[in-house]
Amino acid sequence: MATLYQLHSAMDTLRRSTKEIALTWRAGDSILLLGTTVAFIDWLEAYLDESEIRGVGGIYALADDVAQLAASTTAELNLNAKLTRILTDEEWVKMTQDPQFDKVVTIAL
Repeated sequence: MATLYQLHSAMDTLRRSTKEIALTWRAGDSILLLGTTVAFIDWLEAYLDESEIRGVGGIYALADDVAQLAASTTAELNLNAKLTRILTDEEWVKMTQDPQFDKVVTIAL
């Protein structure tokens, strides 16, 4: 079984949020970036590298949140290469109910 971490974090709390996730992380867990957190994906990757977090099952973002970014920002971040998938709201709800996840944890610091 795996955990889906829903991460909603400002840039100034992202490192702390990543440390919170690391406390209960298991290989195969996944992260869903909520709100503006998707804009900080490069920083998230750096914090994941310096943490105890290994074996990420997937990193996802919501289509509505990605759409809020400027097209140039989206291209510069190269989200298609860094995200496992961009989800619609309906897909997000289905994911939270997927039996592969025994827990859905929201981190919003």
